[in-house]
Amino acid sequence: MHLFTKLSLLAALTTVAGDALALDNSPTGRALGLLRSHGALASASAHDGFLARDVIVDADGTEHVRFDRSYRGLPVIGGDVVVHSRQGRFRSMSVNQRQPLLLPVRPGRDAKSAIGAAGAAFGARTDGTPESTLVVYARDIEPRLAWQVRLHNAQADMTYVVDAQDRRILDRWSNRETAAVTGKARTLYSGEVALTTNSITGGYELRDPSRGGMRTIDGSNARTSGQVYKDSDNTWGNHTIADVATAAADAQYGAAVTWDYFRIAHGRLGIGGNGKGAYSRVHYGRGYSNAYWSDTCFCMTYGDGDGVHLSPLVALDITGHEMSHGVNSQTANLIYSGESGGLNEANSDILGTMVEFHANNGKDTPDYLIGEEVFIDNVAGSANQMALRYMFKPIADKRSPNCWSSGLGNLDVHYSSGVANLFFYLLAEGTAAKTYSGVNHTPATCNGSKFAGIGRAKAGKIWYRALTVYFTSTTNYAGARAGTISAANDLYGIGSVEARAVATAWSAVSVN
Repeated sequence: MHLFTKLSLLAALTTVAGDALALDNSPTGRALGLLRSHGALASASAHDGFLARDVIVDADGTEHVRFDRSYRGLPVIGGDVVVHSRQGRFRSMSVNQRQPLLLPVRPGRDAKSAIGAAGAAFGARTDGTPESTLVVYARDIEPRLAWQVRLHNAQADMTYVVDAQDRRILDRWSNRETAAVTGKARTLYSGEVALTTNSITGGYELRDPSRGGMRTIDGSNARTSGQVYKDSDNTWGNHTIADVATAAADAQYGAAVTWDYFRIAHGRLGIGGNGKGAYSRVHYGRGYSNAYWSDTCFCMTYGDGDGVHLSPLVALDITGHEMSHGVNSQTANLIYSGESGGLNEANSDILGTMVEFHANNGKDTPDYLIGEEVFIDNVAGSANQMALRYMFKPIADKRSPNCWSSGLGNLDVHYSSGVANLFFYLLAEGTAAKTYSGVNHTPATCNGSKFAGIGRAKAGKIWYRALTVYFTSTTNYAGARAGTISAANDLYGIGSVEARAVATAWSAVSVN
């Protein structure tokens, strides 16, 4: 839900706008009133504006309203806030901004200068016209006026935050939230499955009217690029890469299973929660060994792999991973760098894995390995399968730590995600020895503790609620611990077995 309502925190509240606000008894109106009366908790200034981006109302009437912040009309990176209340009574607030904003908004360097600095960091020729927006950057540092610059080409799509006074790069992140494929593997298709398609004159198209019109298109540089796949007999692919429709069928199936998981497990209709189907494009690029989600197109993109180590990246858990990036972008919108970036990646691994367990497909058996199906040399059911990431033992990839440390945020987000991945595994499964897909999943804790898990269903509900209700764009690991405990308290009772289990699992990965 996007309600275009602004709140001024000026002291004079007797204006017509203020009176109108006081009469607004919607969840957004009530939250705005509480935000006004508890402005100090939000580190609000007299020049802040708040735009409602999402509203969640629990079964017991508790309301959670998410706001994006502006300062003197400029977007504030790291300024978002969630107001929690019930029956108009304030409960708490999720906010990371540390101090009220008080800074001039006239840049010392213009947009062209900032684009130049970003271009030097990008280090390659860009496609199209660079995008630049003047913003306030308030993430983990003293607030600074900055230019947000987006540069992209066929290989990369990056956002840079450039200091508007001295052209320093304050932050950067990729707008393609990828599965970070780096291994050697091959896709195992999901066998023969049912697909809901669309009947058209002369045949059928790979579009699902029952799931928001989600569709799969040809993303290649030739053939029928950009067009929805069409077929005369409604049979798609032949279990091999020789038929270009095979990868398309996998992507469409994965998108359907992901839609169903979020609807059944969390009551969410589509990635945006608005019933709109995202689309997939397959056969992207040449030898492209990756997959990514893009907010710009509201779509997933899948490469065919290099054909030597990797085959098409349309495995079920990768599809769930990419679409879960979209869910994050519509809710907490965790910034794709530092600890929040690691949590962003972990969120997709966690929910993508939950999609795989929900499907329970006999050809792609569920497990806590990420993307093992795309490794060509893997043998299904073998004990030593390679994977992109190992949620039960992140360090198995030799790059992702099991345990939190103060330098975690300096790692690539695909590696700093490991701590949250292990947390989720421990919360769901505990520390006992288990085997999935022929692979020993026995984990180790950072503090030597032993305990039972609470099950995947409960763990998934806790994580999803924390993401959609308590996490903000700059939530770090300490904030994730607090948010998931709050979510467990909401779902299962304050001090419940589940809430205590969340705390225990975080402590087991050194997030205390």
